[in-house]
Amino acid sequence: MRFLGALLAANFVAVPVLVAVLLPWMPQEPLLRIGVLLVLLTPCIDYVVTFAHLGKVDARPLLAATPLLLAAQMVLLPVYLGLFMGDAAAGLVRWQPFVHAFVWLIVVPLSIAAMCQAWAARSTAGQRVVAALGLLPVPATAALLFVVVAALAPQLGLALDAVRQVTAIYLVFAIAAPVLGWGIARCWRLPADQGRAVAFSSATRNSLVVLPLGLAIPGAVPWVPAVILTQTLVELVSELVYVRVMPGLGVNALHKAPQDR
Repeated sequence: MRFLGALLAANFVAVPVLVAVLLPWMPQEPLLRIGVLLVLLTPCIDYVVTFAHLGKVDARPLLAATPLLLAAQMVLLPVYLGLFMGDAAAGLVRWQPFVHAFVWLIVVPLSIAAMCQAWAARSTAGQRVVAALGLLPVPATAALLFVVVAALAPQLGLALDAVRQVTAIYLVFAIAAPVLGWGIARCWRLPADQGRAVAFSSATRNSLVVLPLGLAIPGAVPWVPAVILTQTLVELVSELVYVRVMPGLGVNALHKAPQDR
């Protein structure tokens, strides 16, 4: 299970170390700081699979790991927030939205997927339905991101100072995080395809899931949504670069590594 080990090490060891390095440059205002920490400390569990697929990565191991990633971040996020913000974090964060997101973004979709796969195994009609559903991830992800950005974009105009303070941090993260992920993959001697998946996961954050958590913070609007949305916009531009650059990673370096078992 080297892939899972590398994935967890990248997201919950290497990335928090990177966040700790960036901490002195983060805004001192608690609402802004906790918004940055919320989004940078939580690995993506949804559209990272779509972008990894577009980047010529076998996204199936990444998809299979999403419940573990979400469960791990639910356990570790309070630890990291306490480490980076002290007692201030405990008075700001409410966890009910995170549990709600886990149910509706992980449990329900995986249950539906399992039922569809079972139907496809027994029926030709089920196979046609599953094949049709396989065409939906990219347009569905694009539609979801458009709706979220359109709904929250007005918040940016109300918090331009906050946006300016965090943009540089997000740009540095977008460059450094995939490099860290790729480095972890090489240390774990993963095949190139799995190494690229770890790099994608390290760079892609869970903004759509932590947004309800951020909105539940007292006095969050417009500051916390603006901070989280800024990261989403920076990340989307970065993903367009990743899908062009990632396929070339490890073409010669890792393709001879033994397959993970």
